[in-house]
Amino acid sequence: MVEEFVRTWAPRIRPGLTGDTARAMDEGLTWAAHAVWEGSAERLSPSVFGPGDGNLANYLWDGSLVRVVDFEDSGRSDRVFELAEITEHVGSWVEQPLDVAAFLRGFDLTSVETSRLREYRRLLALVWLVLLCRDAKGERRNPPGTVDRQAKRLTDLFQADT
Repeated sequence: MVEEFVRTWAPRIRPGLTGDTARAMDEGLTWAAHAVWEGSAERLSPSVFGPGDGNLANYLWDGSLVRVVDFEDSGRSDRVFELAEITEHVGSWVEQPLDVAAFLRGFDLTSVETSRLREYRRLLALVWLVLLCRDAKGERRNPPGTVDRQAKRLTDLFQADT
């Protein structure tokens, strides 16, 4: 479903992009065209009930417990996808950046999960680039420069090992 969103919307948005944003989109689309997602998650990690929306505003932390307060997009998921959803959501970096490395150290991930996390983060960063480019043509919901910053985030994820 996420992959289908990218395949549907990116070709509509890509023609109007230039510079670093166009290069990031091209790199993401080339990568996505060769990525294999179907059926792998269930075999590689247990299913979880996930909120499906990584917006940090959907989580309340009282210093010891985290409570989820938005279940609109919730359902069966896998924990690696949910972690990627949180780390790559625009709300996790646009104004008050989440310390992603510190956050992820809180989870005991296998080497397979770590690899999958990298791929899911790339996918979701690409999704956000598509969403932000689409929004940039209409209503402004994010600070100026957000699209360029997202393009850099995606490029950085392709250059990083984790």
